[in-house]
Amino acid sequence: MYLYNEYDQQMVDERVQQFRDQTQRFLEGRLSEDAFRPLRLQNGLYIQRYAPMLRIAIPYGQLRTNQLRQLAMITRHYDRGYAHFSTRQNIQLNWPELKEVPDILAALAQVQMHAIQTSGNCIRNTTTDPFAGRIQGETEDPRPWCEIIRQWSTFHPEFSFLPRKFKIAVNAHTLDDRAAIAVHDIGLQLSKDAQGNTRFKVMVGGGLGRTPIIGVCIKEQLEARHLLSYLEAIVRVYNLHGRRDNKFKARIKILVRAMGSDAFADAVEQHWIPLKDGALTLTTEEIQRVQQHFQDPPYRELEAHPWNHSNSPAGFITWYQHNTQPHKKTGYRIVTLSLKKTGHAPGNLSSEQMLAIADMADRYSFAQLRTTHEQNLVLADVEEQALVALWQTLKHWELATANIGCITDIICCPGGDFCSLANAKSIPIATAIQQRIDELDCVYELGPLTLNISGCMNACSPHHVGHIGILGVDKRGGEYYQVSLGGESQKNARIGAILGPSFSAADIADIIEEILQVYLDQRQPGETFIALYHRIGIQPFKERVYAHTD
Repeated sequence: MYLYNEYDQQMVDERVQQFRDQTQRFLEGRLSEDAFRPLRLQNGLYIQRYAPMLRIAIPYGQLRTNQLRQLAMITRHYDRGYAHFSTRQNIQLNWPELKEVPDILAALAQVQMHAIQTSGNCIRNTTTDPFAGRIQGETEDPRPWCEIIRQWSTFHPEFSFLPRKFKIAVNAHTLDDRAAIAVHDIGLQLSKDAQGNTRFKVMVGGGLGRTPIIGVCIKEQLEARHLLSYLEAIVRVYNLHGRRDNKFKARIKILVRAMGSDAFADAVEQHWIPLKDGALTLTTEEIQRVQQHFQDPPYRELEAHPWNHSNSPAGFITWYQHNTQPHKKTGYRIVTLSLKKTGHAPGNLSSEQMLAIADMADRYSFAQLRTTHEQNLVLADVEEQALVALWQTLKHWELATANIGCITDIICCPGGDFCSLANAKSIPIATAIQQRIDELDCVYELGPLTLNISGCMNACSPHHVGHIGILGVDKRGGEYYQVSLGGESQKNARIGAILGPSFSAADIADIIEEILQVYLDQRQPGETFIALYHRIGIQPFKERVYAHTD
């Protein structure tokens, strides 16, 4: 993992002092709300329905155990003893007091963390595959490139007040795309040319929200040394030409659509000419300097340790099959900790659970862990022979739910329970669906199936690209839910199609059951939900659901 140098630490410490002074002046009435708003947003602080919300940066999802322990202390001392992991691999506090936020930021700085550029119209946290550097099938480890982008974009003076927020994702796997690059403002796909040199496929203009759009490729083979200068040209074109008169039309996706992808690419090329081969050019020495921070841990030489029902405790094999992945190193597995136990808010962890996970990561995974886009956590380097012991500890802490990639592994924003922007609650809907699936006892029969729930059109839980997406809407002052089907976020990214008129909260679990029954009734042997949807289309689902509601 990347560790701060003296300049990194100095910048973060100075930002804490600046915000402490700004907050004090605001509380004393010497700074207006209008003047304070951009300052607090630059430091990750929102004003939500009941209290401020502080979003803390976890760059490309990487955490050390001392950082997780500090987060546990902060949630216990300054909040209500829990925190929420977001779909951008960050973590959020829902109940901090404004006057104590500078103290929280100071505590974060002690462990090389901050909340800088987690909100506001700036370049946000660059994200990547939570299995990066450990999964088989990667071109190379994408995390050094995420760090290079982080260092370029943090405190960038030209891009602190963009037309709207700006998100970048990097993927290096040749077959899977757990970073969902096609629905980002900029998506980068790593590859190798015929000579083995690193190249980037550059996609722009993806995004969700009110106008969900799949990004388009504007450059197939960008040389690695030109990465930052080309990104600078893209963001410069957006900063100059993106709309500022209407925040709903201010994202780069609207600009790319308005200009056309060819014209946008031409504009980028023109802005790139004076930047190419200039100060932003990445030297081999600079790339290697960053890559040195991402060396493999001291793995042991182990033999494969296969598990089967005959030599395993009851329940372990199910968890092993769903919550672990093959590792590039023989004798190790990648383990995902589900934060989706039925009855618990998806993505939430108590301070006690955080401390327990830190202990587990110290013992089993080289004192490191990762956050995921699906609001779960990953221990990336667990010895296969230690899996049973780890699983037993996870069970004790209610973290061994065997549902990764299943329908109950629901992605869910805080919704109307917390967020002032939400049209409807999300967490109770997730709980109702999880409980219905538990009652039907069909979670594994349904196979891989993603279900995402957003409380408003901002799509903090990317409902547009869930196999099943649920969106909270306001209907005559009541909370209703619109359902979409057929979305995908990975290699074949697609925006889901809206099923039809919205449903009440009381009906939504029934509606999901009817949708699933269509799948169970009409699937062919081995056919997944999304494959069936592409074969039969939306009409059979629509007929079944609206016959049910008549």
